[in-house]
Amino acid sequence: MKKPSNKADLTVESLIGLGNHSARKNYYPELSAKLDELEQERNRYKWLFENALHGIFQAQLDGGILVANPAIVHICGYLSASQLYLEVTDIGEHLFVNPESYAEFRTTLLDQGHVFGYITRFRRRDGNNIYVSMNALLKEENGQRVIEIFVQDITERVLAQEKLQRLNEELEERVALRTKELENLNTQLRQEITEREQIQQQLKIAKEAAEDANNSKDKYLAAASHDLLQPMNAARLLISTLRERQLADQESHLVERIHMAMENAEDLLADLLDISRLDQNAVTPVITEFDLSQPLHAMISEFQPVADNKGLDLRAVPTRLAVRSDSRLLLRILRNFISNAIRYTHDGRVLVGCRQRGDNLSIQVWDTGDGIPENQQQDIFREFHQLDQHKGKNRHGVGLGLAIVERMAKVLDHQLELRSKQGRGSMFAIEVPVAEQAPQNETAEPTPAFTSNQLEGRRILVIDNDENIRVSMDALLSRWGCNVITAAGEDDAKQRCQTQMPEIILADYHLDDDKLGIAAINGLRLNFGQQIPAAIITADRSSHSLGLFKQLGFPVLNKPLKPGKLRALMTHMLREG
Repeated sequence: MKKPSNKADLTVESLIGLGNHSARKNYYPELSAKLDELEQERNRYKWLFENALHGIFQAQLDGGILVANPAIVHICGYLSASQLYLEVTDIGEHLFVNPESYAEFRTTLLDQGHVFGYITRFRRRDGNNIYVSMNALLKEENGQRVIEIFVQDITERVLAQEKLQRLNEELEERVALRTKELENLNTQLRQEITEREQIQQQLKIAKEAAEDANNSKDKYLAAASHDLLQPMNAARLLISTLRERQLADQESHLVERIHMAMENAEDLLADLLDISRLDQNAVTPVITEFDLSQPLHAMISEFQPVADNKGLDLRAVPTRLAVRSDSRLLLRILRNFISNAIRYTHDGRVLVGCRQRGDNLSIQVWDTGDGIPENQQQDIFREFHQLDQHKGKNRHGVGLGLAIVERMAKVLDHQLELRSKQGRGSMFAIEVPVAEQAPQNETAEPTPAFTSNQLEGRRILVIDNDENIRVSMDALLSRWGCNVITAAGEDDAKQRCQTQMPEIILADYHLDDDKLGIAAINGLRLNFGQQIPAAIITADRSSHSLGLFKQLGFPVLNKPLKPGKLRALMTHMLREG
């Protein structure tokens, strides 16, 4: 017979089967531990909820806020959560700034059950608006539809984007202003050379092209560099031909004055184009490792006649080191240093040398010239700045050379150095990283060693679409004793070279009908079945074009062409051919 139970003896443990005489009482510690673990987990989530950096709240779909963490209270500008519950009785009306935005948010939530990365504006208690990004989840609890929302305040990011937009607009205004300044400078340049009707016509075309391309600085610069340098190149070649002839003293003096005026105009135009491209970050350096000895020797040979004419001793200390830099930009900087040293040194010497400083090589140019006052040594790197003693009749250029040097050094991330004492001379230097290993058979420029008769009788083909340049090149090269053939393009060149293959091809890069000098050279090489030595002569100074020429292995000379460099290059090509 079953013994009646005593209700007074019932306990929680006996009801769940863990009485004193139950074998399952042994599970009580495990159950108690699980309950403690759940409690700890609940406390952890509560702590995360209360200390989260992002705002978290739960609200009715069409009602007020039910639960909110301190972060959302702070984001919305309320003093406490209870204040938020009391005042925000309808999130669509009291929290969302734009009712249409809440309607869109609500529709998406009902369709998909969740919303991620929704950006809108919330209204703070103080009346200010903030930008927020939300992730939301629609749930059903106790027969009600509620929303759980995570909120991130992105006001600072949005304001930063708006500030960036304003800066971009200001930059566009600066570009327009600089374009206008260049147009004004081009007008001044045109007035200086009005005596040459053909050049004036080319300037007019370039100005009209610049106005048409006013919204594109790159197109303007390309048109200016080509349309302006083409006729100036023809004029320089003709003047160089006249200078090599035996003229009466009066005519020779006039030719020299024209030559000096043309050089000043060329330098000014080249400087303006370079400094504009540098200011617009349009110059991309091509960093390579190259031997420094041959380019230095080439520059000394280039400037030697100028130094000899002034009675100066120009020398370079040989170096066997290779450097890591953009050879074109670095040599442009060194050429400016040497040119200035010769220009402002009246007697004495100009010395080019290198000094290793750890992992860098300091390339230095010393002179015994005028020197620079200490209070002006920083100013000389500014645009249009010249020393007092170099103004007036002693003025050379407009003071852009060192400004271009300073910008090129920044592009290359090379350090400039200046030491000078007034009346005793100056030292300009640039520090360049030393190459990790010396490159083999790589030179930045051909060595311009030549003798006077190496071009005599050589067959030279000149391809250029400008008739004035063809006439000018014919006159200059014929003066050197060359057999000159001129052509406007590839087909014309093949027709004129039917009987004899040229020994050198000098081709303009841009020809008529969008054809290129590179294609003309390749076509002639294929036609004759020989790798005829060839060079590109162009007014295109863009980094892209120069990189293309280097990749294809074509030496390049920029217009306006310097006859000394042309002669040196042709002699080098014949020797290596």
